[in-house]
Amino acid sequence: MVRTALILPVRNAGPYLDQLLPALAAQSLKVDEWLVVDSESSDGSAARFAAAGAVVKIIDAKNFNHGGTREWARQQIKADIVIYMTQDAIPANPQALQNLRDAILANDAIAAAYGRQLPRSGAGVLEGHSRSFNYPEQSRTKHLSDAPELGIKTCFSSDSFAAYRNTALDAVGGFPADIIGTEDAYVAGKMLLQNWCIRYEASAEVFHSHHYTLMQEFRRYFDIGVFYGRESWIGDLFGKAGSEGRRFLASELQALSRAGQRWRHPEVMLRVACKLAGYRLGHLEKYLPRFVKRHIGMFAAYWK
Repeated sequence: MVRTALILPVRNAGPYLDQLLPALAAQSLKVDEWLVVDSESSDGSAARFAAAGAVVKIIDAKNFNHGGTREWARQQIKADIVIYMTQDAIPANPQALQNLRDAILANDAIAAAYGRQLPRSGAGVLEGHSRSFNYPEQSRTKHLSDAPELGIKTCFSSDSFAAYRNTALDAVGGFPADIIGTEDAYVAGKMLLQNWCIRYEASAEVFHSHHYTLMQEFRRYFDIGVFYGRESWIGDLFGKAGSEGRRFLASELQALSRAGQRWRHPEVMLRVACKLAGYRLGHLEKYLPRFVKRHIGMFAAYWK
């Protein structure tokens, strides 16, 4: 028997629960353990998760860390396969979790599998494009040898909806204890270096997308810049983010043109400027006072 656990780190998940809880209840895969790690929600969502059958553990919000909290949660369960989700990732059909888990079981060399993220209802052209660009219709198994072709996309993954082989996580030391974010790419990179494979499973689908303001883009890319500045081994081994960014920009402009929204091209260029400024500043974070970093990054608690 293969034991499977589902882990959800949450905080004030209330706005998503009317969709999330029924979608989870309808899953064909009934997980052996369901752990919700709640960072001091104030909206009653912890009680709703408990009523739905989850084991809820409440942690101090100031102690949350994207890597450390996920690793701590993993130590609380006993399973062969661990599925991580975020509170705003809504399974698109009853087979989502099962397809994700089965993607790992199909090949002993696969350490992790991440699912396809579809744009949420009402998403605009740019929001939808970002999903189709990063999560295409075709599944793929990625190996270290794919780095010359895929570059930094080789270790791209997303634990907004991903499953991990527990033994593979053990082999790479689990999730890092203290990291600003992008912990999924970190773990995927470590796994690839140990000759594991990473699977993108397009048949495992969730609705999950965001519309970011210009300032949010700047702040998000500041955090990403901090990560890649500190984890320079990823760029050295898999390639820099610049070429992928240029490819994304070109396809984004094409998407607007196809939608008859060429007039939004300047908006895209402004967004690119915000992303690039945030990313570059993130690389220089060691020169910035802590209180400044706390106010310009998305993960402000990290700097406390």
